[in-house]
Amino acid sequence: MDVSARASALEPHGAWLAERLQRHRGNADVVRQDLRRELGIEVSLRTVQRAVQPLRRELRAQALATVRYETAPGQQLQIDFGSTAVEIGGEGRRIHLFVATLGYSRRCYALAFLHERQSAWLQGLEGAFRHFGGVPHEVLVDNARALVDEHDQQTREVKFNDRFHAFCRYWGVLPRACAPYRARTKGKDERGVGYVKRNAIAGHRFDSIEALHAHLARWMREVADTRTHGTTGEPPIHRFERAEAAALKPLAAKAPFLQVRELTRRVHTDACIELDTNRYSVPWKLIGETVTVVVSERQVRVLYAGQEVACHAQSPLRRSSVIERSHLVGIVGAQYAGMSWLPRVPAPPPAVPAELLRPLEQYEAMLGGAW
Repeated sequence: MDVSARASALEPHGAWLAERLQRHRGNADVVRQDLRRELGIEVSLRTVQRAVQPLRRELRAQALATVRYETAPGQQLQIDFGSTAVEIGGEGRRIHLFVATLGYSRRCYALAFLHERQSAWLQGLEGAFRHFGGVPHEVLVDNARALVDEHDQQTREVKFNDRFHAFCRYWGVLPRACAPYRARTKGKDERGVGYVKRNAIAGHRFDSIEALHAHLARWMREVADTRTHGTTGEPPIHRFERAEAAALKPLAAKAPFLQVRELTRRVHTDACIELDTNRYSVPWKLIGETVTVVVSERQVRVLYAGQEVACHAQSPLRRSSVIERSHLVGIVGAQYAGMSWLPRVPAPPPAVPAELLRPLEQYEAMLGGAW
């Protein structure tokens, strides 16, 4: 079969080739293997490359294209991390920059860390909420391993990290993840990390990490907020104050999430859950059920089906029991069903047989008179 014949054999399969090239991200050799295995068409790699050349140009253009859309005020906060080298205290250090950008106003928040662990992401987000004075409806992340356990490229199903999911529930924000390998599906290529690196960090030296934080705070206030944004044509702070500040959900008087623990516990047969070697009571009808325990501000709250069913002061002791007596009202055999911490009621003395209750004189007569 000559070259033209081999090429013509692929013409009826243009749509199939386009779909496979998209699926395999431009890898013509994998497409050739699929052709042989699924369609029984045996051609050279060069033939496939010629056939998909126009498609590959479209794929490259699509990869570079940015579909820009506007989110409503207060709708979305985009977050990302990047690293750069900085001189701190006379030594070269690698710092990690957390950058959050509000989708509507383009107002940004930046914070420096010495690592990129999950705690840095969560501290950065809480810092952004407080900097903006409110919480957006959703947070868009770029499949960071610290936040996303799994993101199926085909089904687009996302499994967020359990702790990050608990963080989002705590603050009432919806997590969203970009499509894998397509950071541009954020909708707006803000290049926030690059902007902070070039504009706020490059060429600067700092005496300490605290001096770096102070510099970033001043830079956000005096430069990033007041510049004329290239897309919106106005300073982010003006756009924020005019429409976005009021659209953010107000900050509740909450402790930082990292000071809050959310755990799952099963209610034992003694109507208690166990936490840090201590036992805390819950209504006895929940024995055997699974409950959520929220520990914060020296308080232990127990929730069942989203409703609070118990609240105790956190015990500073170990192996102690914190019991609310009302939780046990109506329980049957409470002091015997493994609840050794309950005071036992003394058993009543056994009844005296009637024949032993005869007058003393009768016993004296039987014995031959009085003593």
